[in-house]
Amino acid sequence: MASYAMKITLERIALFQFTPAHCAQARAMLGWSVDELCRESGVSVDAIERFEARREVPDTDRLALAYRFESEGLVFFPGFAPGRGMSVRGSAGDPVGRADFAMGE
Repeated sequence: MASYAMKITLERIALFQFTPAHCAQARAMLGWSVDELCRESGVSVDAIERFEARREVPDTDRLALAYRFESEGLVFFPGFAPGRGMSVRGSAGDPVGRADFAMGE
């Protein structure tokens, strides 16, 4: 039962933090069109366009979009543009090529 409650809590946090502006900003950061986001997330083009226009879409679509962007290493906080998370995929372009790479070993 606790895992179900945790799942619901995490979904509510994701829904609160991920806004229509975040969606458009995240697409721009990744260089994705609406069509590409549709392919990547499984959310219809119509739903993505409605969400970015601040119209109602199902919570499942919003979660799918937020989770897809998060899988690319993006993080979302209300009132701020999306950012790159630490220690997640996409946070460093080529970590091996960095001068400080040995420090992480």
